[in-house]
Amino acid sequence: MAKNLQYYLPQKDEHLSSEDLLGRFLTWTEEAGIHLYEAQENAILELFDGKNVILNTPTGSGKSLVAEALHFISLACGRRSAYTCPIKALVNEKWMALCKEFGPENVGLSTGDATVNMGAPILCCTAEILENRALGEGELLDIQDVVMDEFHYYSDRERGVAWQVPLLTLPQTRFLLMSATIGKTDFFEQAISRLNGKPCVTVTGKTRPVPLDFSYSMNEISTTVQGLVNSGKAPVYIVHFTQASAAENAQNLTSLNLCSKEEKAAIAKEIDHFRFSSPYGPEFKRFLKVGIGLHHAGLLPKYRILVEKLSQKGLLKVICGTDTLGVGVNVPIRTVLFTQLCKYSGDKTAILAARDFHQIAGRAGRKGFDDIGFVVAQAPAHVIENAKLAAKSSQTGKKFVKRKPPERGFVPWDESIYRRLIESPPEPLTSRFEVSHGMLINVLSRKTDGCSAMRKLIRDCHETAKRKKELMHRAFQLFRSLVEKNIVEFLPNPQQGMAHVQVNLDLQNDFAMNEPLSLYLLDTLPQLSPESPDFALDVVSLVESIVENPEPILRVQLKKARDARYAELKAEHAEYNKIQEELDKVEYPKPLRDFIYTTFNAFAEEHPWVGDLNVEPKSIVREMIENFDTFSGYVKKYGLARMEALLLRHINYVYKVLAQTVPDSFKTEEILEIQNYLDELIRRTDSSLLEEWERLKNPEFIAEEMKEEKAFHADEASKDVTLDKKKFVANARARIFAFLSQLRNRNIDGALELLSEDLSEGQVVADGENIPWTENRLEELLLEFHSEHGNFRLDAEGRSVKHSIVVWTPSALKIQQILQDEEDVNDWEADFSIPLEESREAGMPLIRLDRIGSIA
Repeated sequence: MAKNLQYYLPQKDEHLSSEDLLGRFLTWTEEAGIHLYEAQENAILELFDGKNVILNTPTGSGKSLVAEALHFISLACGRRSAYTCPIKALVNEKWMALCKEFGPENVGLSTGDATVNMGAPILCCTAEILENRALGEGELLDIQDVVMDEFHYYSDRERGVAWQVPLLTLPQTRFLLMSATIGKTDFFEQAISRLNGKPCVTVTGKTRPVPLDFSYSMNEISTTVQGLVNSGKAPVYIVHFTQASAAENAQNLTSLNLCSKEEKAAIAKEIDHFRFSSPYGPEFKRFLKVGIGLHHAGLLPKYRILVEKLSQKGLLKVICGTDTLGVGVNVPIRTVLFTQLCKYSGDKTAILAARDFHQIAGRAGRKGFDDIGFVVAQAPAHVIENAKLAAKSSQTGKKFVKRKPPERGFVPWDESIYRRLIESPPEPLTSRFEVSHGMLINVLSRKTDGCSAMRKLIRDCHETAKRKKELMHRAFQLFRSLVEKNIVEFLPNPQQGMAHVQVNLDLQNDFAMNEPLSLYLLDTLPQLSPESPDFALDVVSLVESIVENPEPILRVQLKKARDARYAELKAEHAEYNKIQEELDKVEYPKPLRDFIYTTFNAFAEEHPWVGDLNVEPKSIVREMIENFDTFSGYVKKYGLARMEALLLRHINYVYKVLAQTVPDSFKTEEILEIQNYLDELIRRTDSSLLEEWERLKNPEFIAEEMKEEKAFHADEASKDVTLDKKKFVANARARIFAFLSQLRNRNIDGALELLSEDLSEGQVVADGENIPWTENRLEELLLEFHSEHGNFRLDAEGRSVKHSIVVWTPSALKIQQILQDEEDVNDWEADFSIPLEESREAGMPLIRLDRIGSIA
């Protein structure tokens, strides 16, 4: 078995020249049986010669190996390196691969969702993470070598600025830019050499290790897929441009005969110990059992990782996924099947860009397995149907009605357009530099002169002179608004005889303004009344109004609201026109709607930089807090199983704004409790990355059975969760109120499910008793309480900490929750115990219900 690269690193007292290190790296490739292509060899030689390199070679030609060479040089010379790319799934994948090659102690991870071993000499991170660090530290950032994978994202409308910033701010850093579709590179060679003073060379390669065969299908997609599998062209990656269509096609293909009995048995054995614990888990598992994988950003990370692992073992015949495949996610496939050749790009639907097409098509063909890769494009569905009807008509002589193309989200294509895409070169990369509050905060937080650094950043950016002038004007507008709100302040500097600028030191250490309308939030918070019983929830509503709308979730909320209103109108026997008029007025929940719109309009008048930005009131996180919903509970309530990751991301965005942008001076005990609740909910949703890291560190590691909503942030989850007693109590109370909320809503099954999630033995029993908590038993207690007092309260008063009696024992945390009733008699209690040792092992408070009844 070949040794990993860590073995070839110099020992502590060993000093090797570049030539010696190159020799060791080439020895590793030889012993690992790796034959270097000419482009790989040239790029590696240039890197060992200390140059910047732009690597422009086809997909599958070994760019990752060149990146490993740079990490090897950097680690061997005592420097720090970073690997960055646009997709979290790919960052996670590269992190795992580098851990195996260099040892987990040498590799860190930071994606915004997960953080592991941040001080390691090799850091895997998303482009935005590196951007923020480059803005905040500039030439003081302790990273001397950077790999920027999928560099064509430099042209991305929304995210391109993240790829440009390091090329403007890190003169101490040597770069390796990699892409299969980078286009002309002269400009980048000059810009990088100008930045760090090192030569920059472009290494190109045209020959694919696995050549491609292109074809065009006029069969229905199920026939195409079955034919590809039968002819030995699996695994097949079916490319969709929406998550919904990927999931729908996976369902449609389950009727096909894709796997033999032996192959199905192998899959069943592989997934036998994997817990499909989220609401979407059972459906996802059903696809896998017949050899179909699903892979898109709407899936929880643990499911995407499972598909990648099964595909790497050759167990899946078909993977239905989205076009993120073009970003190098490690799903080895033989055939790429395009369901369509047009895509909605955010403002319109158009034929795929040549760059996007080549990125996706280039994933076909597995090096070392395939002599050839296959790329197939489906004709439009209505064209295929019309061809079938025409053939039938020619036999029967009967006329037929032609099927029409979709009215929305469709641009026609045919085989000639397909052939044109095959032959077209990638479009030139375009600068997407922008200025934002977050950028200003980061740069002005530097220990050096932030204002000068910001001016230099704009002067050096890759925009035209006219555009730079516009950016400078916008930066001044944003800067002035930060000064007016006392977020940045002028301080005298006697040594230089002039004032300098710094970020207000009274703000929290991790203060950030990453949302475009963060300043509106800071401007409006003082207008809320801290005396209001809903103050904490109103703060959450303001936060939710400035983060991006998760449109699919809001559409589900709107449908539910419309259905409820329709039922009311039908019960009132309203006329049809009246029903339609009333339904048109229905919106998804928008707490503080009028207040938010009014305050924003006033804010926009004072701040011309707002432009087309707008607030978007909504209630997703607020609703979860009000009802103490668990992640799974909310998914089930709205039928969000196919978009679990979308919900998780929205919760994460709200949590980050609440934690980093809302000033600590506004954070009441209730707001801090909400912050802890969200933190706990996020961390408990997915444990895949934490467990993978543990496996890499310790081959003997056996992951605990994945519990619903277990720890996710590895750095925090590895700590003893009981040490921070205040936070532990807050998280325990959040879990308790989730249980009480289910009881109050007469959802006894949901309440029992919450308790059983926290039990390893599965039977819900009272502490010290063998009497199980059953539906009937809880129902009887509820009826007894209701007959005496009506319903118990879970409003701000009912949730107040003054009604929770907390007692710590050596083995458990005891919480006696007084149930508030409308008459303020308050003579009932619910007693809970939280075992400390089991909670430490689980990384979260595990609640046990001891009793519910009148106070003794």
